[in-house]
Amino acid sequence: MRSAVLTVDPVFTIGPVRPRTFGSFVEHLGRCVYTGIHDPSHPTADADGFRRDVVELARELGVTTVRYPGGNFVSGYRWEDGVGPREQRPARLDLAWHSTEPNLVGVDEYVRWCRTAGVEPMMAVNLGTRGVQEALDLLEYCNVPGGTRLSDLRRANGADEPYRIRMWCLGNEMDGPWQTGHKTAHEYGRLAAETARAMRMIDPGIELVACGSSGRGMATFGTWEHTVLTEAYDQVDLISAHAYYHEEDGDLASFLASAVDMDRFVEDVAATADAVRAAGNHSKRVNISFDEWNVWYIDRAESQPPSGDDWPVAPVLLEDRYTVADAVVVGGLLISLLRHTDRVHAASLAQLVNVIAPIMTEPGGRAWRQTTFHPFALTSRHAAGQVLRVAVDGPTVQTAKYGEVAALDAVATYDDAAGELVLFAVNRSTTEPVALDVDLRGFGELAVAEALTLSNPDHTWTATADDSTSVLPRPNATAAVRAGRAGVELPPVSWSMVRLARA
Repeated sequence: MRSAVLTVDPVFTIGPVRPRTFGSFVEHLGRCVYTGIHDPSHPTADADGFRRDVVELARELGVTTVRYPGGNFVSGYRWEDGVGPREQRPARLDLAWHSTEPNLVGVDEYVRWCRTAGVEPMMAVNLGTRGVQEALDLLEYCNVPGGTRLSDLRRANGADEPYRIRMWCLGNEMDGPWQTGHKTAHEYGRLAAETARAMRMIDPGIELVACGSSGRGMATFGTWEHTVLTEAYDQVDLISAHAYYHEEDGDLASFLASAVDMDRFVEDVAATADAVRAAGNHSKRVNISFDEWNVWYIDRAESQPPSGDDWPVAPVLLEDRYTVADAVVVGGLLISLLRHTDRVHAASLAQLVNVIAPIMTEPGGRAWRQTTFHPFALTSRHAAGQVLRVAVDGPTVQTAKYGEVAALDAVATYDDAAGELVLFAVNRSTTEPVALDVDLRGFGELAVAEALTLSNPDHTWTATADDSTSVLPRPNATAAVRAGRAGVELPPVSWSMVRLARA
């Protein structure tokens, strides 16, 4: 068995574990909203039609923020359509996903769902087909206590107290030619700066996210961020990053190393933001909102929207069924996000229900956890305190996409008050186990509190409504502490969590 040594010390910190790292995303896309979070005919539905079983699963998942209402959808969205009596709300064409939006769920329902689920709302404004005034109108509706037409409209619609939404996204993926209202970097940068400046006149305490490039593979990547931030640096707090990964042409080794790409992505965006900071002599630092990330098999049939005269309500779209390998990659991407907690101040797993999601539902029926649910839920539950720098000395694996990479990827968090060190680790090898050895001398007496590993001889296993439990993170009996060192054996294609607590 090959071995790897992990060196970690409590004095070498990266930054705090940020609760917003464990955000998610609800877009009016496919069945995410309708028959996902909202299903009035479901036995568990509340007065607003929201499924309580899904709320409970979202709580178990540990979601802290939910970005809404998009996504590509927001670039054509008229928020006014989704408030007031439901029977008076118009149905509209959604150009992003070639669907019909009935507007049965809107701003007020979304905020009530967030409060029921115990999550922080993260609202996006339409800077595709709309602009400064419409963003101000939505902010007034949500955050002004009363005494104006739109704040009083909110009160008339049943919400006396303002929503005080703090996080706002200034549009979505505006460099993408697929985006309704697609803009150049100069056009978007000016609009973002003007919108941000005006919004702060209403509510100076909001946090604003500018659109970064839609991905590292875009021809605009890098220059887009530089131009946008040159225009809007003083007006925004964060810039977005979006990334999706999938196994291509049976290249499992490269897929398991997807976090290598995420690491580079974060480092490139941070470097670009810092270059603008230096050139403009700005005092503050703009950080990153990685507000779309996941495994997404974008070329599969289920990701192709309807066409022609077919404009259905809530069609089956993007309903990927995730394997054990997909879950290992999700766990690895979480390691990357934690490793960059100094610059990634928020993140959103896209999306929450049915649409490339950890939670799946049947209309009117069952809900279940996909494989990707488990590494997210365990990381959000147990990562606490400070993220620590770790050094890994161990074997490597060869990949077609990234070259030679470390077989073991890991991060550690340490909560001094609770006396708990937690290790999160991925074995990227497709064939060989790795024996992990961890030096604990800087932490005093520790003992194994819990060790769980997600793996399966068949890494293509997927959960279903009939069987979502036969492959789960299982206790790893090899984990032990001896003479100030922790050891654990990690099978190939696996994600593991080891919790060590003061003895």
